[in-house]
Amino acid sequence: MYPFLRMTLVLRSEARKPPLGIFDTHQRSMLCLPSDADMFWEMNNGRILTFYDLGRVGLAQRTGLMRMLKAKGWGLVVAGSSVRYRARVRPFQRFDLRTRLLGWDARFIYLEQAMWRGDTACNHALLRNGVTERGRLVATDRVADAMGLSQVSPPLPNWVTRWTDADTARPWPPEV
Repeated sequence: MYPFLRMTLVLRSEARKPPLGIFDTHQRSMLCLPSDADMFWEMNNGRILTFYDLGRVGLAQRTGLMRMLKAKGWGLVVAGSSVRYRARVRPFQRFDLRTRLLGWDARFIYLEQAMWRGDTACNHALLRNGVTERGRLVATDRVADAMGLSQVSPPLPNWVTRWTDADTARPWPPEV
């Protein structure tokens, strides 16, 4: 079940914190609950993606993106992701959830997210996000303009552009 209570708590608590710059890293301490665990008594991989939702919402709240999306009637979607899992997060363990904007191209916004337990990186995600209006993507230059940003993104890291190139070569629709 989606953690609507956690989402509400994140939105409310982040609204009371000072604003972040668009390229600042959003960081939030979280707790893995037993309901987040799978049968191996570690955080479920699907729940990790849900926690990443919470991190993106926190960043959007603190940078003013959430307010702008509401004002314009726009939505925010995940259009692609790649996740690496390296260390388990177990029930009752605390971890830091970190989220930052890497940049954008003509269609998508790229975010990096990670869960850290002390000095241990537990998992890491690269996400391609889109802003939508009536079910269609909004060009990122319009999003940047609405946020009062330069319409030119800083260069995306090489590992991000290689991922987007590889994903573009992937067959669609899938053959399965």
